[in-house]
Amino acid sequence: MSVTLNEPVDEAVLQQALEASVARIPTFGYTLTGGTLWWYLRKLDCTPRVLPLQPLHHFSIPGNGGFLFRISADGCRIVLDIFHVLTDGNGGMTFLLTLTAEYLRLRYGIQPVYGGRILDTSDAPAASELADAFDDFSGKRGCLEQNDPAYHICGRPLGIKVLRNLRVRIPMAEAAAAAKARNATVTELLTAAMVAALQDVRRNDRFARRSVLKVNVPVDLRRIFGGNTLRNFSSYVMLGVDVCNGEYDFGHILEVVSAQKRLFSMPSQLEPKVAKNVELEDNFAINCIPRVLKKPIIDIINRLKGDRYCSHTLSNLGRIELPETLRPYVRDVDFILGRQRGNSGASACTGYGDHLVLNMSRRIADRAFEDAFLRQLDALGIGTEAEESDI
Repeated sequence: MSVTLNEPVDEAVLQQALEASVARIPTFGYTLTGGTLWWYLRKLDCTPRVLPLQPLHHFSIPGNGGFLFRISADGCRIVLDIFHVLTDGNGGMTFLLTLTAEYLRLRYGIQPVYGGRILDTSDAPAASELADAFDDFSGKRGCLEQNDPAYHICGRPLGIKVLRNLRVRIPMAEAAAAAKARNATVTELLTAAMVAALQDVRRNDRFARRSVLKVNVPVDLRRIFGGNTLRNFSSYVMLGVDVCNGEYDFGHILEVVSAQKRLFSMPSQLEPKVAKNVELEDNFAINCIPRVLKKPIIDIINRLKGDRYCSHTLSNLGRIELPETLRPYVRDVDFILGRQRGNSGASACTGYGDHLVLNMSRRIADRAFEDAFLRQLDALGIGTEAEESDI
């Protein structure tokens, strides 16, 4: 995640803001430690440092002082790299925007209006912000959803240290108007456009066998079950179609995706899935397995399950609302997902100002999916500006 300012970042001031932000959101001062049976979070005694932006490589927790995140200054950008065990997208963006607001307060003497994703660093952390909200599901019975293996995009792999990104700027008004005209949300419209693009790519893939086209859309559980934890509290829904009996036009895809999104996001649909994951974690027999054996078992399960059931991921953090006093200093807000294990790529979206910014990262050279997606938006009357680069 990154915030682009209108002037170069002063690293010394950013360091002060970072220390204040970690004190306000203390879970960012924890590291992941392995015990005999499980991993657990342990508080660090050291202070995180602002670093220069580093090239893409394997995230080493010990090499990062034990911290599960990294703040970098890159010209006009404040960049946050974060390990998902620490928090989810909403928690990560809250930390980044709180850090940015504190930096601008210290640097320019402006007074932010606090609220939403911008916290006052002079306030004490609330117990509810530090709570593990998944504990509320402990003791409830659940069941895992049944999915069929999904089609995966193939292509020439890039190097292990290369992640190619297509940054797409979409006019907010055009996307909102196109969605409203079709009785859908912007997330549903973008998801349907991606499913349609997957259909185009599969049509030209002579090695394609699987017919399920699914986009994994993360869901912020705070909006559904309440709470204001800043730790990880998210789930997902799988949206898409099965083209085993023939392809669909965009209108039908959007209708299906919209119905699925609204159904699968209902509390009654999400609760059993979340409860089952908590139930597995609380299971006495699983708890008794030594961690040295758990790790390979979890890795195998992740490879067999994980990304096997989705073709792509779309994570939309929604519109970023900044106080009027901060807006003149902030030019852009970006969100990029890292390399995927089982899929060729993933997409992440934020809205700021008059535009949506969609970052479509991938680990293969071929961009047939991205091009098909842009053509779909053009057919919907939505203009785009796209720029490709390596991260």
